[in-house]
Amino acid sequence: MIQVERIQPIPLEEEEAVEYAKQAVSEQMELNATKVKYLGGGSFGMAFGVELENKSQIVVKFLRANDMLEKEVFDLKLLGEYCPIKFPKVLFARKADEIIPIDCYAMDKIDGKSAFISSLKKLFISKRKKRIFADNVVSALHEVHAHTSDKFGDTLCPNCDTWLDYYKPFAQAIMDKAEQMYQTHEISEKIITTMRSAWSKFDKIFSEEVTEACLIHGDLNLANIMVDNNFEISGFIDPLNSAYADREYDLFQFDNLMGKRFALRKTYINKYGASKNCHSKCAFYGLWNEVYCYIKSGILVNIVMNPLVKNMKKLLAKL
Repeated sequence: MIQVERIQPIPLEEEEAVEYAKQAVSEQMELNATKVKYLGGGSFGMAFGVELENKSQIVVKFLRANDMLEKEVFDLKLLGEYCPIKFPKVLFARKADEIIPIDCYAMDKIDGKSAFISSLKKLFISKRKKRIFADNVVSALHEVHAHTSDKFGDTLCPNCDTWLDYYKPFAQAIMDKAEQMYQTHEISEKIITTMRSAWSKFDKIFSEEVTEACLIHGDLNLANIMVDNNFEISGFIDPLNSAYADREYDLFQFDNLMGKRFALRKTYINKYGASKNCHSKCAFYGLWNEVYCYIKSGILVNIVMNPLVKNMKKLLAKL
């Protein structure tokens, strides 16, 4: 089961990371870095664009939490094998030591910008272009989902006979931690009340058996879809908690970060079908995932959390 606990990020200053990136590239690729630029990051990762002396460009990512390296590298390779859209190719992986005291890996650079940033900057995207974009995204993701396992669970070691054998203990751990955080005033009454109501209807929401353990990306929203200047897809990036899972666990992210503007989930369902409780499941998955991220990072993003709570309440009223 995925660990549900607060993680203290390993300290890493941007200036330190720039020097570590140069050192790692020189050591692992026997090439000098001529330019290093911070690209961005989240609670537990920092990515840097590196230009090499041969003019090629790569990305070096530092992992500010322990035990992330093996899985991130494994999942990038696995998803890249089954997805018709490009994933970054891993060039090297390096464990922390006394020279560079933080795990890192390098990958080739996917050209373009995230679809989220690109869509913010474009004043107009035609309906036709949105339909083509959505169809290409969901078609590629469905090819990933077509790769299955006879067991559910983490990609590194799937070992559960059913989806709920894997997911329900994880969801229970999030619920238990949320109750603790409510007692210490870290979670609001609005959030915990909605979670309690959803948890009381867990068996109804998840009444349909998930029959296939499908490979999932785990975090495919607009921020992790790269596009060129014509808004054509150039690659997928940054899988998170990839697993052999309910394929609908990949669909709740489609509504995040303006995904509704492109009707990504609707396009997937219209093309490939869904369970009768798909929307309720996605509401549950989305809310529990955001609470999980808050538990891990200690950062509450209300502009993300509040719509998830509202959507869960709306769908609970229909059950």
